[in-house]
Amino acid sequence: MATFIIGLVILFGGAALYGTLCEKVFGPDDRATPAYAKQDGVDYVPMRCWKNSLINLLNIAGTGPILGPIQGILFGPIAFITIPIGNIIGGAMHDYFCGMICMRDGGTQMSEMIRKYTNKGIFTVYNIFVCVLLLLVGAVFVYTPGDIAAKQVFGFSGAADDYTTWIIYGVIFLYYLIATVFPIDAIIGRIYPIFGAILMFSAVGVFIGLFVKGYPLLDVWDSWTSEFFDYGAYFDASHFIPVFFVTVACGILSGFHSTQTAIISRTVKSEKQGRMTFYNMMVLEGFIAMVWAAGAMGVYNLGLQAADATLATDTIGVVCRDILGNVGGVIALLGVIVLPITSGDTALRALRLTLSESFHLDQSTNAKRLGLAAPVFALVAAIIVWAKLDSNGFNVLWRYFAWSNQTLSLFAFVCISVWLFESGKSKFVWMPLIPGAFYTFICSTFIANATIGFNLPWTIAYPVGVVLMVAYVAVILWYGKKRAARVSLQH
Repeated sequence: MATFIIGLVILFGGAALYGTLCEKVFGPDDRATPAYAKQDGVDYVPMRCWKNSLINLLNIAGTGPILGPIQGILFGPIAFITIPIGNIIGGAMHDYFCGMICMRDGGTQMSEMIRKYTNKGIFTVYNIFVCVLLLLVGAVFVYTPGDIAAKQVFGFSGAADDYTTWIIYGVIFLYYLIATVFPIDAIIGRIYPIFGAILMFSAVGVFIGLFVKGYPLLDVWDSWTSEFFDYGAYFDASHFIPVFFVTVACGILSGFHSTQTAIISRTVKSEKQGRMTFYNMMVLEGFIAMVWAAGAMGVYNLGLQAADATLATDTIGVVCRDILGNVGGVIALLGVIVLPITSGDTALRALRLTLSESFHLDQSTNAKRLGLAAPVFALVAAIIVWAKLDSNGFNVLWRYFAWSNQTLSLFAFVCISVWLFESGKSKFVWMPLIPGAFYTFICSTFIANATIGFNLPWTIAYPVGVVLMVAYVAVILWYGKKRAARVSLQH
């Protein structure tokens, strides 16, 4: 339990220090934000700080910070240290600068940020990449909450041949369509406070229950072997680097978040609210990841649930009911279901906005927004049907989603680095370069070795990762200095 507590101290203490540094480096001021300068009653709408923060948290926290840590804790108690460190210097910094740069540039979406701070080739690759990822996010975040609701809340089979499965999917799908098309304050701004209350009950309830129930959590200085599972053996056999960092994903870093902070950049009243809205909400997602990692280790060590990565969704139900009882457990499960639903809706909203900006499509009326949303939802529906009918479909879908989610963050780190160069703040470029270089290594070695990638042996995958990591850093430094010199000449 001590390592878990140390991890929480690192998370919140580190966030206070590093969040202050991020804010100082960016330099928020009193200029009019896009919420006022471009107010349109649809996407540019001034909203209160607490509401923006809550919406952003619900947008970014899907099933990743729950299912990821449940699988990641199999690597042992080292997860209680790596999650908070990565969250502070990687994920929270990524979210803050993405949201703030988009806000200062007029509420642009990430595709426009990529266009401005890179070149046409990278912009084209990014646009294709982000559209595919957002489609996958939409599909995954119908599938996972639908299955959890069917099996663990309503007691249905969740099978492809059970009509109740498709009814539940259909209800979630319909909500996504409404949230994607209608003004952000008409749907999301009204219903999210309710979702937020359920979410907080779920996360805080499980957190308190860890201590009340006395869950046996291992420490890094202990033997990494419990009565029911050998974490040390799993760590040695499963290639902690890179597999852990792809598995845990959203609790540490998520490229998907940049698409969500860009949406909220249009509703923030003051730049000075950015730290709470962007940085601190990612820290709270790290807290959720820590709680679920601890809950999973507890039930694994007690023998209440088999320590198996393929049983992650079952582990959720065991943790909720063992800690909070049947009634409280169901409410906690609703909180888990809320997370992916409130990420899936805005993922598809972000996809609509990205497509409309890229192709300069008018989105001023509900009919025009529906016209663009229709083909997007048809593709998502096709992915869901395939994943459900194919026995291995969802496993393949999740693996591509997890890897592409991390890889997407590399584009954002490039933009943050270039922005720092152009803003005369190149001495702080190490802030995005460190996590960017690390995740270049992580993502490239993973896809080089994975069966869904190039299926190369680790002896080749690791050198490939090193070469690409060095190249990533070298190109950013060269390109950033080039852009800074150009800006200097213009002034």
